[in-house]
Amino acid sequence: AVVSTQSTGDMDFCPSMKTPDGRKWKTKIISWNINGIRAVTKSEKFNYIKFEDPDILCLQETKCAESDYPDAAKLPEYHIYYNSAEKKGYSSTALYSKVKPISVTYGINQSEHDSEGRV
Repeated sequence: AVVSTQSTGDMDFCPSMKTPDGRKWKTKIISWNINGIRAVTKSEKFNYIKFEDPDILCLQETKCAESDYPDAAKLPEYHIYYNSAEKKGYSSTALYSKVKPISVTYGINQSEHDSEGRV
């Protein structure tokens, strides 16, 4: 389906895509460098997630602490895990999963990198 909006123009949403041999996808994972979650949720661009309906969504560069995360990005059908940078408004990531993970690990055990909220 092609959705047309004022702010994004035409966007092609195909949530019913199938594998080349006609089977439905078993797990859909989307990774998106959004360059600011607040700006994306204020526009109509975040609707892309609702149309695609991924099982797992990985967002990079949310540039937002968990405490400041916009309500429009708190999707109730997902378990959401935030990894915020120490510096306010810098980098940060979020992981959305429809199935609750067995465990969640933050960082890579290297403080010079872990403080940036990238992993």
